[in-house]
Amino acid sequence: MKGLLLAGGHGTRLRPLTFRGNKHMLPIANRPLLFYGLDHLKEAGVREVAIILGPIKEGIEDQIGDGADFGLHVTYITQGEPKGLAHAVLCAREFLGEEDFLMYLGDNLLEHGAAPYLERFAQGDASAVVGAVPVKEPRHYGVVEMAPDGNILSIEEKPASPKSNLALIGVYLFTPEIHRIIAELKPSKRGELEITDAIWALHKATGRVRAIRLEGWWKDTGQPTDLIEANERVLASRPKSFFAVQGEIDPQANVSGHIALGAGSVIAAGATIRGPVVLGRKVRVESGAYIGPYTSIGDGSVIRRAEIDHSILMENVTVDIPGRIVDSIIGRGSQISERTHHPKGHSFILGDSTQVVL
Repeated sequence: MKGLLLAGGHGTRLRPLTFRGNKHMLPIANRPLLFYGLDHLKEAGVREVAIILGPIKEGIEDQIGDGADFGLHVTYITQGEPKGLAHAVLCAREFLGEEDFLMYLGDNLLEHGAAPYLERFAQGDASAVVGAVPVKEPRHYGVVEMAPDGNILSIEEKPASPKSNLALIGVYLFTPEIHRIIAELKPSKRGELEITDAIWALHKATGRVRAIRLEGWWKDTGQPTDLIEANERVLASRPKSFFAVQGEIDPQANVSGHIALGAGSVIAAGATIRGPVVLGRKVRVESGAYIGPYTSIGDGSVIRRAEIDHSILMENVTVDIPGRIVDSIIGRGSQISERTHHPKGHSFILGDSTQVVL
């Protein structure tokens, strides 16, 4: 079985975080989002993976390379302008050949990875296996309608009037039968080759598409609030072995809960840390600073003052204010400081689409 990991798209809903790079490389628990997809593909027994690249691909090839660090062989396929998920499969036709394949959207996170798909596929009666979970706003997703016996009644992409609350999540297992369907697929009203249209056409042709209701959490990290929630869920689910302390914690620091601390990092006397928290390499948390649960702080960052809770700070961030920062994402190299002279006030240098709440 081969793997297909999609990392295209413009990431417009995540601006300004995505102006300088690919959205799939944004950090969750101090680790690029795309790396979790690679982990799940490997856990599924996949060894050959093609990563589909779009127009914004900075950082992906540099950090993943040939995939050897992940125990995989990775190749790259350029889709160019995104024309739909089925178009991505079409672009990978030569790579996929006549093998079964597991397709994973790089901005999706699943608690249990692809294991439930493999278990269902092993029964031998499926041309495709798709996963579904109930959501509050199904009109924003591909929606599957299922009968009480589990049979698929319909599949629609972002319907105005959804027939169910079951959203298709961004992981799919296909046999080579899907290629014939995609080759004959017509663009939707959005001008894209929709994977939902292909799955529905395959089911009408074969009756062998199987939908499974997934247990455990799933996150589509399309918006900043999704990234913050994903960071919380990943930190909450990491094993104890993840929370290794390689840096220094002063005996007079107030530390509790699970803490991951990178090499060269220092938690000073008088600092307070409440886990689960992950701090990267060469991070300094000074006296009086407070880091609360479900916070990730990137390499090279310095927290001189402030209370930081339920947030993501990327690399080389400096925070030196007396206030509290919550539910926030702070981009690389950012500095947050206090004006010390009069007249006091707020001073900003903000990029496009920035959000500020005071």
